[in-house]
Amino acid sequence: MKKYLFNLKYIALGTFVSLTACVSDDLANVGDLEDITGPTPFYNLTDVSSSEFDCNDVELSANYEFNFQAGSNLAVNGTNYEWTILPSEGVTLINKDLPILKQSIDAELAEIVALEKEIARREFKIPCEANASKVAVLEAEIADFEAQLATAQASLSDETIQNVSDLESQIANLEPATLQDRELIFSFPGPGDYTVGLTVTDNLGKSDYTEKLVTINQAVPTIPVPEIGEPSFDDGTLFDGTGDGRDSWRAPSSSKWGSVFQINTKSELGILPDGYQAAKFPADGTRVGYQEIEVTPGATYVLTYFSALESNSFGDITVSIINTNATTLEEAKLEANIIASRTDNNVGRVDDVFKKHAITFEAGENESVIILLTNSGVEGRLDAFAISVKQ
Repeated sequence: MKKYLFNLKYIALGTFVSLTACVSDDLANVGDLEDITGPTPFYNLTDVSSSEFDCNDVELSANYEFNFQAGSNLAVNGTNYEWTILPSEGVTLINKDLPILKQSIDAELAEIVALEKEIARREFKIPCEANASKVAVLEAEIADFEAQLATAQASLSDETIQNVSDLESQIANLEPATLQDRELIFSFPGPGDYTVGLTVTDNLGKSDYTEKLVTINQAVPTIPVPEIGEPSFDDGTLFDGTGDGRDSWRAPSSSKWGSVFQINTKSELGILPDGYQAAKFPADGTRVGYQEIEVTPGATYVLTYFSALESNSFGDITVSIINTNATTLEEAKLEANIIASRTDNNVGRVDDVFKKHAITFEAGENESVIILLTNSGVEGRLDAFAISVKQ
């Protein structure tokens, strides 16, 4: 029996050695499987275009730039990339590191860049501002920011100046982008359809190709966000530092629209949604808020605000967006003149607790609309109005 087991042991050992020999690298074409996996190319693109328009929506400049980043299924094998683009006339290539280096310079000069933006923002408004008082305020603010800018520039440390110089040297020494770069920026000459192809080749010489039709759209002006005067009803918040919190909300005729609302004041921050004051509407419903704001035809907006209502009896408060065709409070109640409206009552509400609301409305063909504030039944308060463009 022992002899029989001994023989089985050596039979098994011999079998193992034979199988091992079959996969030895010393035996040509035995145990080696050919790598038949080729590359599967793909790429991602990100729109990094920029444009500039004046306050009359006239295009001043437009850069149609897209960041392209190639990839494939190959995690280990070396790869080569080859981009193609049709039509190629006027298309230029930008090194992917250029925007990063420019952003690094802006970070080094953060205070200066911020001041320059504040100056540019006001210079942008002046040519289209018809109110001479507002122009005077803008010019005074520009002069103040320019003085701050000169101080900031004079206060730059030697370290910051050297860092900026080093970054500028890196920009000057950047290698030109090529169609063989895995990641680069294409700058297109203008709107249109372009076929962008990518060929990926691995280190075994296998390759594959993919392409996409990339549509470059015409640059359009950014829709400006309307300005709401005294949106939180605090004193001194008009453009020139004046205002009692209600001046922007007075109707052109109190006999046709009603008297302006009262003001509710708190001595500490944090009690009201924003600031120290809120608009107060007595229970008799005789007070209103009226403000005309400019809008862009065709745009959609979201108006947000906070309300609070007493709960001693039933009452409500209404915020409406009214067409400027309405010239009286009665006309503002006509369905033809109401663009959007929201009424909130005090059912389930708690005294002195503000709740946030939103109204979405379309400007349609209107270049301006009226924000109208009314109430009935109980005292109500409104605060912290804000408006945004719905994308």
